Amino acid sequence: MTGRQAILLLLGLTLLRLVVAGLLPLSADEAYYWVWSRAPAAGYFDHPPMVALWIRAGTTLAGQGALGVRLLAPLSAALGSLLLFRAGEDLLPGRRAGLLAAALLNATLLFGVGAVTMTPDTPLLFFWTAALWAAGRLLRTGNGAWWLAAGAAAGGALVSKYTGFLLLGGVGLWLLWLPEPRRWLRRPHAWAGLALCLLIFLPTLLWNARHGWASFSKQGGRNFVWEPGLALRHLGELLGSQIGLATPLVFLLCLAGTVAALRRARDPACGLLAALSVLPALVFIEHALGDRVQANWPAVIYPATAIAAACLGRLRRLAGPAMALGALLTALVYIQGVGGMLPLPRRLDPTLRLAGWPKLAEAVERARLLTGAEYVAADSYGEAALLARLLPPDVTVIGVEPRWAFFDLPNAASAIDGHRGLLLRTARRQGPPDAADWATVEPETMLRRGRDGTVDEVYRLYRVIGRPGDIAAVRLPRP
Repeated sequence: MTGRQAILLLLGLTLLRLVVAGLLPLSADEAYYWVWSRAPAAGYFDHPPMVALWIRAGTTLAGQGALGVRLLAPLSAALGSLLLFRAGEDLLPGRRAGLLAAALLNATLLFGVGAVTMTPDTPLLFFWTAALWAAGRLLRTGNGAWWLAAGAAAGGALVSKYTGFLLLGGVGLWLLWLPEPRRWLRRPHAWAGLALCLLIFLPTLLWNARHGWASFSKQGGRNFVWEPGLALRHLGELLGSQIGLATPLVFLLCLAGTVAALRRARDPACGLLAALSVLPALVFIEHALGDRVQANWPAVIYPATAIAAACLGRLRRLAGPAMALGALLTALVYIQGVGGMLPLPRRLDPTLRLAGWPKLAEAVERARLLTGAEYVAADSYGEAALLARLLPPDVTVIGVEPRWAFFDLPNAASAIDGHRGLLLRTARRQGPPDAADWATVEPETMLRRGRDGTVDEVYRLYRVIGRPGDIAAVRLPRP
């Protein structure tokens, strides 16, 4: 494939992703991150603020719909592919590593789905790839100024998700491990890059300090847990999820490429690829010994492993079939997500969690009109955020959950106190809502959400009247 053909293919793929991003219903998490974008802050309870900044930029340019929320996802995927191409050419010159790496990464379900959705992993993967590109430029040119570009990209990664610390760890390991990179520790350039990275991250650090280190505690509390009875199960789930999301052949090529890079680790470029692959992998394996690893978390491993696949010999012949299989699986997910046309069972349909939200909101609104409720509340952040986007604009939507106390949103305690409302609550939560928060709680009806008779979630709708107290309740923004 020529360079021009590759660019045209990337442009066509980006246009397709923009269309899918506009048609695909928002997930509960995406709606939640949209709420973040309407309450600007240097940090949030769950993650740093970059995803909110990207959504705010996208909705400013393309409106409050799904395309606006996700606009920067397909665009960053395209630019990230170009950066990965350049990184591969710089790190492993003469092996067509750049084209192979960009093609393999775009063939993964992980990247294909991430390119049409907006989560903290979206900017994280972009900035991680940008840091890898800057490191490639550094090795190719020997110009220490590229440390500043790498530091800025690493700062963007940290402000996207705390997983960005693994990028610093991987680069730090590389600097200490090999003699040639180690010389940068005796020069100011690497330290200037680190200083720039930490300066970019400083507002998020200060936000945490002002909020009792809430975000650090939530994310950091997941590490260093040991549950031997569940370890094998979690490790199996981790391996299976990566084979599935990377697609089997791409996973095989990336794994074999990492082994090949380790064997050539005395070479600075291969050593960097190995450090940025193996260290995060070990961290996620350690995490799996005590808790479940979400399938999307290891996404940061794949840019380096995709480049490392260029170190392979005969196995590179699998690249063509790997790309074809990945493209087919991604296309099926796009078709199912947008139209739900494939008769898949619930456990095999990853798009079902996107389905049925408008009908659920319509059912809630009918119940509100029948009962004369003055507001609609939800005690789960995802349901609350989606109701805020889907209910009629004159309806007051209230989020009732402790995490809302960390948001700069209008306090809604007075809107609840003594007033009639409806509370939506997933049936997975056992028992009624906490009586300390409500003066009265009366079951109203059961609601179901799904697609074409396949139920994904069951909810209970309660008639409630609020009581005075310290309940964390906020009025959510509306589109």
